[in-house]
Amino acid sequence: MTLVLVVDDVPAMAEQYAYDLKRVGGYETVVATGGADALEIIEGEAVDCMILDLEMPGVDGFEVLRTLGKKGIGIPVIVYTGTGDYDRCAKAIRLGAYSFIDKAESMERVVREVENALERVRLENEVKMLKKDLGADTPIIGSSLPMQLLKEHIARVARIPSPVLIVGESGTGKELVAREIHRLGSGAKSPFVAINSAALSESLIESELFGHERGAFTGAERTHRGAFELARGGTLFLDEIGELPMPAQAKLLRVLEERKVTRLGGERVIDVDTRVVTATNRDLESEMEAGRFRRDLFFRLNVHMLVVPPLRERLSDISELVEHFLAGTCERLGIAGKRMDPEALDCLMGYEWPRNNVRELRNIIERMIIATDSDVIRLDHVPVEVKGATASKKNGQPGTFAELKAEAERRIIVASLERNDWHITRTAKELGLADHSSLLKIMRRHNLKRRQ
Repeated sequence: MTLVLVVDDVPAMAEQYAYDLKRVGGYETVVATGGADALEIIEGEAVDCMILDLEMPGVDGFEVLRTLGKKGIGIPVIVYTGTGDYDRCAKAIRLGAYSFIDKAESMERVVREVENALERVRLENEVKMLKKDLGADTPIIGSSLPMQLLKEHIARVARIPSPVLIVGESGTGKELVAREIHRLGSGAKSPFVAINSAALSESLIESELFGHERGAFTGAERTHRGAFELARGGTLFLDEIGELPMPAQAKLLRVLEERKVTRLGGERVIDVDTRVVTATNRDLESEMEAGRFRRDLFFRLNVHMLVVPPLRERLSDISELVEHFLAGTCERLGIAGKRMDPEALDCLMGYEWPRNNVRELRNIIERMIIATDSDVIRLDHVPVEVKGATASKKNGQPGTFAELKAEAERRIIVASLERNDWHITRTAKELGLADHSSLLKIMRRHNLKRRQ
């Protein structure tokens, strides 16, 4: 529920405004009758928007705006005036207010202004998230059979708001799968919030997930909304769920069952319609046997399971991944574009990427770009550990004979196309095929498209 703080030194005016906002806009409201009171409330409540009178005795609206700016509190503020002094309103805008309205405005107009302010905050947060992720990850790239199946499974479960468990080795792109589930789901316009369970200390994890009230523990100077609240209507992605401490597992199970959270140190119950997507590179069944993961939580999270294939099971996708990483990395580093020599690409496709899968490939591409002065990355630019490695016995599930045969055929076709600059007739001749139409049929079967 959106919480709007109304600040006016005339109590009757503040109470009436709060009542009308709740009646017309459906907001939860709280009232302050002075600037000092407002700042105190902000410390103890998770306020979404503030409607602020400028003319107040003691701490006036301007001082409230200055204090918010100094503390870095980014609540959108709408100032309202009954004097018609718009020069003072313009001064408030310069101090960080979102907009201003006249006290005589209809409540429908005020509600629209609040909605606009909240939407701007949402868009600003989305832009911050996109900037943070820029260059760090890649879209789901690959048209090999394992990736086609994965994309089909993603599209199927995205429409269903049940929990999803994503399993796969480190660096395979589990968060990308979670983001794609969010993008294709009904809550795509709502927030996507990602939490790495392994990156937070045991003392902080519950606060990050469920939030805390002011004074709940030492250092809790302000009320804090947890990830479940921040992701309401959208998706909460809990990475490395196998690292979650047992006490937090119990609370997470309760939230999943009741769809309600209570902040640490608080008593108010908050409804949350948040979809939960989790991921792990651990064997959770072994963790359950060892008593480190709750069996009831596992079955609650494992309504749908998606398995992200390791790179060694889709080596023919390396051509597409390399092309994407070359373009993106060169642009990010501000250098001229480079291309991969077919021999170098063939070497990359012969490596099994045992340490970190797609993430390892991305890092090695960046190393080669920096180490290469020319516009072509050749075989001698490939790192020694990749060049000198031999194909080792594949770990994990080997797959069926048909799957291995299809992947091997696809790798042969991609490598030959790369050697011949994707010239269909020359490639068909090199492969000993009857004509170019025979090659095109094979390419269609493997979802390989002609490149310009």
